[in-house]
Amino acid sequence: MPRWARKIGGVAAALLLGLAAPPAWGQAGELAIAVKATYLVKFGSFVVWPAEAFPAPTSPFTICTAGTDGFGGLIDRAAAGQIVGDHRITVRHGIAPDCQILYVGGDISLLDAVANRPVLTVTDLPDSAPRKGIVNFVVQENHVRFEIDDRAAAESGLRISSQLMTLAVRARGRQ
Repeated sequence: MPRWARKIGGVAAALLLGLAAPPAWGQAGELAIAVKATYLVKFGSFVVWPAEAFPAPTSPFTICTAGTDGFGGLIDRAAAGQIVGDHRITVRHGIAPDCQILYVGGDISLLDAVANRPVLTVTDLPDSAPRKGIVNFVVQENHVRFEIDDRAAAESGLRISSQLMTLAVRARGRQ
């Protein structure tokens, strides 16, 4: 990729992810939920999945939500008409075998369903949680942010873009 294209991509990443996080009206506020739904859709463009993560080259890119009401339909609206690479984004409420992204609300035991599979797990848990997803949403200074565990991503066979890593408020690197 030409150097100028990487720079434009970096600026676009900052605009899409860094500046697109307006103040949250509290953890459960509708604006915070909308921001999280948008992040879930945008994360797909900044992660590389192994080929076996898709049943076929034209399979949809599937975002699954479990343990939540699916963001009150906001995730469906955020994903409508969106694509990741050559894959049309679909949303499923519940855990499905073909998820590329799994958002788990509340019950962290649901993470076990995709252990050791190429699935980007996303949670919304406090620091005191015994474990979290590869990406975990946090609210800082009334803004929705996220932290990334790149070591867990590597264990799942995923490669997270350095652009996304630099936008995380905390990042646990690979070793």
